[in-house]
Amino acid sequence: MAQQIKDEPIVDVEQAFSKTELYIEQNKTSLIIITSAILVLVGGYFAYKYWYVAGEEARARTEMFKAEDYFSKDSLNKAINGDGVAMGFLQIVDEFSITPSGNLAEYYLGICYLKQGQFENAILHLQEFDSSDQIIGPQATGAIGDANLELGRTDDAITYYLKAAEQNTNFFTTPIFLKKAAMANEEKANYADAIKIYQRIKNEFSESTEGKEIDKYISRAKSLGNL
Repeated sequence: MAQQIKDEPIVDVEQAFSKTELYIEQNKTSLIIITSAILVLVGGYFAYKYWYVAGEEARARTEMFKAEDYFSKDSLNKAINGDGVAMGFLQIVDEFSITPSGNLAEYYLGICYLKQGQFENAILHLQEFDSSDQIIGPQATGAIGDANLELGRTDDAITYYLKAAEQNTNFFTTPIFLKKAAMANEEKANYADAIKIYQRIKNEFSESTEGKEIDKYISRAKSLGNL
């Protein structure tokens, strides 16, 4: 018996277009309002991003110049608070937070506070810093580890060191923070964990500065742990 085939519904194209035109005509005012609102939002976004933010970034860069100069000279108080004429990083963060330079000022502030021994403030600002840069990003994360280590929070320090090591794997920052994580493990007498990390440096980063002298750290951890 031949299989019965159902007739496909026939679409009346002309009628479909007529319904669309009718809908548009009936909702013309609403559609105009919606379209205008979208255009205003899109236009506002691009004006904000490419005009206002760009202008603020230009101002922020000008202000950053003197603060960075103080930072390079280890004049940390002036780098943080300014000199009465030029802004310091603290004011730049406050006034230019939406700009890339305002974001970078968070990093500088964190490092300044770390150098001054204000470890909680260092952590606060370094956590606000956001960067995909393959060097500065891991350095900021590793600096949070340094601050936690100074505060006696060794487990947190290890966590941040390992995060910094993996944040953007390279032959400069990765072995540095792996070594710091291993040494922090030694402080906790976790010698087996320390050796495992040292061994990774030897296997994967033997040509780095840390890799070239890693054997003595492996030997020390084995000796201390009787391993």
